[in-house]
Amino acid sequence: MKRIPVLLVEDHTIVREGLRVLIEAFGDIEIVGEAKTGREAVRMVNDLRPEIVVMDIAMPSLNGLQATRQILKAHPGAKVLILSAHGDPEYVEAVVKVGAMGYLLKQSSSLVVASAIRQLQKGKMFFTPSIAKRLKAEYRKSPAGVGLRKKKAIQLTLREAELLQLIAEGQVNKQIASELGISVKTVEKHRQHLMEKLDIHDVAGLTRYAIAAGIIENSIQSTIVKT
Repeated sequence: MKRIPVLLVEDHTIVREGLRVLIEAFGDIEIVGEAKTGREAVRMVNDLRPEIVVMDIAMPSLNGLQATRQILKAHPGAKVLILSAHGDPEYVEAVVKVGAMGYLLKQSSSLVVASAIRQLQKGKMFFTPSIAKRLKAEYRKSPAGVGLRKKKAIQLTLREAELLQLIAEGQVNKQIASELGISVKTVEKHRQHLMEKLDIHDVAGLTRYAIAAGIIENSIQSTIVKT
């Protein structure tokens, strides 16, 4: 069985070592490397090319957010799962903006962390349920969320809904083109039309919209008890 290669980034040695033991115990996940700082993580992603990076936020020598930004700029196909002690809205907002695909609080169980890794590997986003619920509520109350029902009334075509989901899941134009079997130029055209139709002009905004509208699944699903 092919295991999911994961880079674990955490500056506290005892926490990092404990996570490694707990996560690898599931059998389908392999920790291919461990980094103590964000800067070390950037270098190790270049060398090891893991599918998933489990990243702490508060670290010396380049924090987790900046490290995530650099990693995704160099390797758009990488998927970052933030594991943090902080559930503050500003942290979550920053994580979405830099392109991470998941956010878990450190009090999450190893079962939930493993499930999140599997979901990201499949291209799905994954948030701690309380954060996912708050994201939906805050988006609906925010100026950007005003008129959400009206926007939902603007029916998206099947292709537009599919494209929105892929964008919200962090895929870049080349990946989307391959997934949908169309050219990159056609993806760019559809993307521009979608932004104009929804009057949302950045990826973070599209992601928040997709979460609020329920277009992408982002909470812990009942299937985790089966894995």
